[in-house]
Amino acid sequence: MLRPYVIQNGGADGMADQARIRAEFIETVGQITQSEKLPRIAGRILGLLIFDGVPVSFGALADELQVSRGSVSTATRTLEDRGLIRRVGMPGERQDFFQLADNPYLNLMRHVKTMLERNCETVRGTAAAIEDEAARKRVQDFADFYQLMSDWAGSCLRDLTAGKK
Repeated sequence: MLRPYVIQNGGADGMADQARIRAEFIETVGQITQSEKLPRIAGRILGLLIFDGVPVSFGALADELQVSRGSVSTATRTLEDRGLIRRVGMPGERQDFFQLADNPYLNLMRHVKTMLERNCETVRGTAAAIEDEAARKRVQDFADFYQLMSDWAGSCLRDLTAGKK
């Protein structure tokens, strides 16, 4: 079960509201990642780490999210590979802990930009091979769409790098 998030001067009702908000946020991030073709548990782990802002042990992730250790292992590897979380050691602890990576949103946007660039080049290559002018134009328009999105992602990266939100 997800532990309640405690706020100062919130009283019992404030704690219950914050626990509900926390649980809903964690689940929402899980749904968002699932809609992006990533494991829902990866999003739930990410949501927990974003909300709590502290390192969480491997075992605590499994216990709190009520999922298998295997699911946690797969999901944390996915999140680490994308640069969203990082593994940390804690003095006196034998198990791994995870926390939000430094600049996770910058890392995420880099991944998005790379994907958009790859899609653009793939579609552009197809357009170049099409003999029918009308079909080539439609496919090229699709490549141009990916180029526009890639340019937008580049603008976002510059803003994130400059510390803009």
